[in-house]
Amino acid sequence: MNISQEEKQILLECARQSINSNFRNTSFTEPDYEKYPVLQVPAGAFVTLRKHHQLRGCVGFIEAQNELFETIRQAAAYAAFRDSRFLPVEEEEMNDISIEISVLSPPEKMNKYEDIEIGKHGLILEDYGRRALLLPQVPIEHHLDRNGFLSALCEKAGLYKDYWEEKQLNMCLFTATIFSEDELRR
Repeated sequence: MNISQEEKQILLECARQSINSNFRNTSFTEPDYEKYPVLQVPAGAFVTLRKHHQLRGCVGFIEAQNELFETIRQAAAYAAFRDSRFLPVEEEEMNDISIEISVLSPPEKMNKYEDIEIGKHGLILEDYGRRALLLPQVPIEHHLDRNGFLSALCEKAGLYKDYWEEKQLNMCLFTATIFSEDELRR
């Protein structure tokens, strides 16, 4: 998906406004969809929150359930208040939190592990009733090669880390358009 700098800024503001609206009963400003039609395109997306460069929440939707603007609004609130790995975000933390958005391409079935390109592909594992997702930036941030990326995905799914070596798992690849408040401030 081709997202302009202005549209990225609108989506980042949407995410921050979504979180802040939980602290203060404020109304939402809808974007000018005629001027920015990409914001109405259905798309999967994740919102990642970092506090002092440490993960503080990350939630999203793999596949399009709503228009992109609404997906970001929901994902931001869920990342701040419903990520079970963390306590809900407090209003006092908001000045220290940076927001990153990953807009996902539709997932495609992966045929072999060699198809994975580190830094380009995110992975979705759906096998044996287990489901896990890792965004394309995860192996870069954690200095993982393909094997490490696959092991991290297995562990996230609750499997032992080398499970992927025993058989070809049912997995999908996706790419993402990734942008953050930190990036747009530069």
